[in-house]
Amino acid sequence: MAVGSREVSAAEYDDQQQPATLWGDTDAHLSNGAEPASDDHARGAGSATTTGADTATTAGPSATPVADHDAAAAAAEAAGNAAAEHLSPAFPDRAAWGTASKLRAWQVEALTKYFETEPRDFLAAATPGAGKTTFALRLATELLARGTVDRLVVVAPTEHLKRQWADSADRVGIRIDPMFKNGDGMFGRHYQGVAITYAQVGMNPEVHQKITEGGKTLVILDEVHHGGDALTWGDGIREAFTKATRRLSLSGTPFRSDTNPIPFVQYAPDEEGIRTSISDYNYGYGRALKDGVVRPVLFMAYAGQMRWKTRMGDEMSASLGEQVTKDITAQAWRTALSPEGEWMPAVLSAADKRLTEVRRGVPDAGGLVIATDTTTARAYARILQQITGERPTVVLSDEAAGSSRIQAFSEDTSRWMVAVRMVSEGVDVPRLCVGVYATSASTPLFFAQVIGRFVRARRRGETASVFLPSVPGLMALAASLELERDHALDRPKNADDGMYNPEDAMVAEANREERASESLLEVQPFEALDSQASFDRVLYDGGEFGSGGEVGSLEELDFIGIPGLLEPDQVRDLLRARQASQAKRQKGRKPKDGMPKAATPENRPMYQTLKEQRTELARLVSIWSRHSNEPHGQIHAELRRMSGGPAVAQASIEQIQKRIDILRSRIGGRR
Repeated sequence: MAVGSREVSAAEYDDQQQPATLWGDTDAHLSNGAEPASDDHARGAGSATTTGADTATTAGPSATPVADHDAAAAAAEAAGNAAAEHLSPAFPDRAAWGTASKLRAWQVEALTKYFETEPRDFLAAATPGAGKTTFALRLATELLARGTVDRLVVVAPTEHLKRQWADSADRVGIRIDPMFKNGDGMFGRHYQGVAITYAQVGMNPEVHQKITEGGKTLVILDEVHHGGDALTWGDGIREAFTKATRRLSLSGTPFRSDTNPIPFVQYAPDEEGIRTSISDYNYGYGRALKDGVVRPVLFMAYAGQMRWKTRMGDEMSASLGEQVTKDITAQAWRTALSPEGEWMPAVLSAADKRLTEVRRGVPDAGGLVIATDTTTARAYARILQQITGERPTVVLSDEAAGSSRIQAFSEDTSRWMVAVRMVSEGVDVPRLCVGVYATSASTPLFFAQVIGRFVRARRRGETASVFLPSVPGLMALAASLELERDHALDRPKNADDGMYNPEDAMVAEANREERASESLLEVQPFEALDSQASFDRVLYDGGEFGSGGEVGSLEELDFIGIPGLLEPDQVRDLLRARQASQAKRQKGRKPKDGMPKAATPENRPMYQTLKEQRTELARLVSIWSRHSNEPHGQIHAELRRMSGGPAVAQASIEQIQKRIDILRSRIGGRR
């Protein structure tokens, strides 16, 4: 498929999409005001195959005879289960490529597996953007039509997500109340159930137990890993839903960074005796990428020199991404994210350039910045407005106003949205193609959830680009994006994943638990003095590309300018080609004659010499910066161009010495 970077209009792009729903004519009928299938119609057929709660717990082929299963399936289809097919596989936006006339293959597989045994509990783990909502609602309509259940309870992590579930369910003729409050006691008879949050259940599980036991209830636990966020949540979920007729657990990331058990999830010891979660059906990112269901992700990593002042008044500096202690990494990372420095404006500007390139082929493409808190979110929004001349959408809470802003952004063609970390999981906007990871949260769970905001594919060839700090923990997570994880209840002795985890709260500030390893930044306050950005590298499909460079350099623009519509193989080939082109350019640059070569001192460990050289280089860069008013990052990038070699963290003794000699010569001449 030949792909160029020619701009296309929004109308052209819409014409190239698949229809918005699986059955365009039926959906048009609904959108013109026709009523969806009635409750009686949805429940009327298949009642002869009703399976009670006790029978549903029996696993194995004998639980549902094949003949009965086939007859029930045919009856359910005839009864009007086409209502579920009104949804696109990636509702609420356009259907993904190649899926406009049927369910996705994984959804069919998962449904088939479920109805082979009709278990009471079923955990479906599917990568974000794969279409878990479509799968769950198709299953719900099947069970309602057969009479297996007569009401539905959806439990979601955020207020926005429960309203999104209600909208999706309404499209298939299932009316659930997302405005239900614990004080209401029971939902209205005009509804078939409710959409609630995990926090609601934790606050008053008795209310939800009464609803669940008042009928034959299907409970859908969306992003079920949140059931372990707090002890009260897990206990409340077990109390409320233990006697549910059926439970469907969904997760795009079926693991946690702690050992809190996830309710209604089975665990079994692995070969090392560690109890790990068991998914009944798993559809990972790697398979989804091959199927064209999700987008490939380009990780654009940025490094740079950071300076800050400790509480004791000591000035410290470090290069973002170099191998230092965890607390130094954390403070350098926090300095980079400060909106008062130069790092964040430079990265936001680079991300906006990338968004402009992507919009040449995807005219409605949008960008999302994930911020740690409301203060920095507002500051990032002001910087983006200065860069683009357009006021970005800012989402600071999970209340109704925030939900409406997310919905409005999803439906328009504006460029940027900024959301605080605690509500980012509720941001489900399929047109998001570019992201900026501007938070210091580094758990595998949160990272996977953030990347999930950008991978939902609407058309084959779309790519996602995520800009992030070049720190070891995030680089490891980006390199292992396709790794499928299970939740472990135990930890091996001396286990250490090497990732600093200052913030592990996922949903609400009220549920944040303060742990020593998570509060390091809070007990070591500091003043960010200076932050400079430099382009480091691109990570894609487990590989690394690029040799670093100054922001705005050809080395950076080579990768920012990659077209936004490419097949995964084309992305890989283009990255390799540009890597080779950069290597050829660097090879053609000859260092100036007369450059002295430093000898490694004898009888001395190399690391000591390197440490002293890095300290001396940082001191000279600081001196020259005060003389020339040039930022540190620009000076480092210029030194790399003149002397060759990688960033300071990877440079050899000889390479650093060349840079020291260049600066000494400049400073001496200036004096």
